[in-house]
Amino acid sequence: MGGSVSELTSLAVSKTIADIEALAAPDGADPLTAPSEAVPPRRAKGPVTLGDCARVFLRQPSPPYLLGAVVLVLGLRIAQGSWSWRDLVMVAGLIAVTPFVEWTIHVYLLHSRPFALLGRRVEVLTAREHRAHHEAPRVLGGVLIPVYGVLVFLAMIALTNWALSFPIALVLGGPRLAWASSGAVASFAILAAYEWTHFLIHTPYRPRRLYFRAIWRNHRLHHFKNERYWFGVTSTIGDRVIGTLPDQRTVSRSPTARSLHAER
Repeated sequence: MGGSVSELTSLAVSKTIADIEALAAPDGADPLTAPSEAVPPRRAKGPVTLGDCARVFLRQPSPPYLLGAVVLVLGLRIAQGSWSWRDLVMVAGLIAVTPFVEWTIHVYLLHSRPFALLGRRVEVLTAREHRAHHEAPRVLGGVLIPVYGVLVFLAMIALTNWALSFPIALVLGGPRLAWASSGAVASFAILAAYEWTHFLIHTPYRPRRLYFRAIWRNHRLHHFKNERYWFGVTSTIGDRVIGTLPDQRTVSRSPTARSLHAER
């Protein structure tokens, strides 16, 4: 019975993906995936593999900074010692809130609308860059957070973990800075996982596992069908809980999925 349910679910996801592709690419070109030459396979005429995507990912400007920060803070945490169950609590808590943090940033920062200030139209830089990504989703260079953005995010994450370490230490006890470092390691790794997942979705790599097929499908719906839904990139939990994960058959196609500036 379990196998039948899994098989039916896989077929349902496959059908939805086929429906999206039929709508998005009537001429056979895929407007949401980078061209094949952007991720050249190691084997001539072979399919694009995860290894191929990883090589291209690591050659982008920002991943070395992000992964370097993970290694640096992990080294700091190892030097601090005092490992305990509290580290697991910190990591589990961060993983639990990640879908909702991801959803909030996507909705209120990346999709923030231009506003008037002193008679001038002002658009937040992150929103402008994200709009450029929606306008040209095939360009892998526009998928990842730029270097300056990664550095700002890393600083904000480190500061947030330091600030939260005070109330957390009151509840959990133990060495406060050690738990702050554990939180920073987990947070940096979560950001790295987000960047890798988003990058992978836009590469020519085709999803094979059911989980990745689901988030791959939802992100394509967000880009192509309606920008007001399917905000999750690494998971569907935030959308599912908040109510932005509708049946795509009930959602009309938005004329501003590329521009993001329709009246709401």
